[in-house]
Amino acid sequence: MEKVIEYTNGEVTIIWKPEKCQHAGICVKMLPEVYHPKERPWVRPEFATTAQIIEQVSNCPSGALTYRMNNSNKSK
Repeated sequence: MEKVIEYTNGEVTIIWKPEKCQHAGICVKMLPEVYHPKERPWVRPEFATTAQIIEQVSNCPSGALTYRMNNSNKSK
């Protein structure tokens, strides 16, 4: 079963699938205030707007990061 870890800012949930991650670093480059690979938890979505998170996740080249709006069950 694929490992899935979720992080939320209350409005949007970032869904991370570590086995898919290619460590391109785009997440850290685009939102360094949210992604801290050497810390735990390494994702802190409360430090960005929902729009910023959606834009960044949409640029994840491996698809390891997706998102879900908390007011619906639909993932992106």
